[in-house]
Amino acid sequence: MKILVLNCGSSSIKYKLFDMGSEEVIAQGGIEKLGLKDSFLKLTLPNGEKKVLMKDIPEHTLGVDFIFQTLLNPEYGALTSLDEIDAVGHRMVHGGERFSKSVLLNQEVLDAFAACNDLAPLHNPANLKGVNAVTKILPNIPQVGVFDTAFHQTMPAHAYLYPIPYELYQKYAVRRYGFHGTSHRYVSQRVCDFLGKKIEDMKIISCHVGNGGSICAVKYGKSIDTSMGLTPLEGLMMGTRCGDIDAGAVTFLMEKEGLTPTGVSNLLNTKSGVLGIFGKSSDMRELEDAVAIGEDKMAILADDMYDYRIKKYIGAYAAAMGGVDIILFTGGVGENQATCRSGACEGLEYMGIKIDEQRNNVRSKEAIISTDDSKVTVCVIPTDEEMLIASDTMKIVG
Repeated sequence: MKILVLNCGSSSIKYKLFDMGSEEVIAQGGIEKLGLKDSFLKLTLPNGEKKVLMKDIPEHTLGVDFIFQTLLNPEYGALTSLDEIDAVGHRMVHGGERFSKSVLLNQEVLDAFAACNDLAPLHNPANLKGVNAVTKILPNIPQVGVFDTAFHQTMPAHAYLYPIPYELYQKYAVRRYGFHGTSHRYVSQRVCDFLGKKIEDMKIISCHVGNGGSICAVKYGKSIDTSMGLTPLEGLMMGTRCGDIDAGAVTFLMEKEGLTPTGVSNLLNTKSGVLGIFGKSSDMRELEDAVAIGEDKMAILADDMYDYRIKKYIGAYAAAMGGVDIILFTGGVGENQATCRSGACEGLEYMGIKIDEQRNNVRSKEAIISTDDSKVTVCVIPTDEEMLIASDTMKIVG
């Protein structure tokens, strides 16, 4: 069975084509700058070589069609006919309270998903455009939605509710939803497979750390709390997002700076986080380089703040679960930056967490980075959300 996985953003479309018989990626790439004059598709050839195809791609239907054309290209394609594709799996961002698992997409499901647009105005409409584009080109192919928020629907009410008037939850569904659920679900199961453990017996803290980041408490296979909230703004300090902040500070800044709701959202989502403190970039690689030189005080401060907030959530979620057996790091930073992992775990020896610095010197590879006598096993587990989406799609349409 061949399954195409699509991740449609407002200005990009990423794709992977899987042969699920061997669980092999047989084609992958993505369209960037969708809707702009200099849009292009970058694909990865079987030998690892990158190829860039420049093309004017003004909207999603033409983008999906171009991806299909690329898959059929006799020089660098992977298919001889689109009939070889058995199903399409979509990354869907915000499923609200309606979706607690992946589902076959039909009009009823799409209407319910569209009703969540207010909760994710940038992401959900783009996801829908991807589904509609596939429907227009291949009207009879089954499509499956895999929701970022679904994994966190097992959180208890005391964890997901905000202490605001309850009628606001009833009227507007204002609550913690959490994101990165597909990644947290994949890595929490994968780390148990890697260690030869049963997820039903484990208390796991999953740290998906990157330009966007979240932490999830996974108790016996279920999410019981997560750091992101109604939107992806809450929680950790991120590349350009501030994470946790006093709501009083937000209204104070709105008054002092004359900010509209849109203006303050832009401030907190795109001008804060690492960029807001470091000042030069939101890229953690550039921050790490500046810290290594040791002369930029704002770089060191930003790095300390970034690691400290991860550490706080690790401690909080260990308390929430009554202990922790496994801590895992994933995501662009979690998988690749040893300094972040060691910094986040520094000072947690009282919890039985000990990092082996030699083992920690690893990038994008499954590894145990804790010492043999560490009471908590600390691991690096590269995430693979697309594989999980493909697996869910196969199970549903199979």
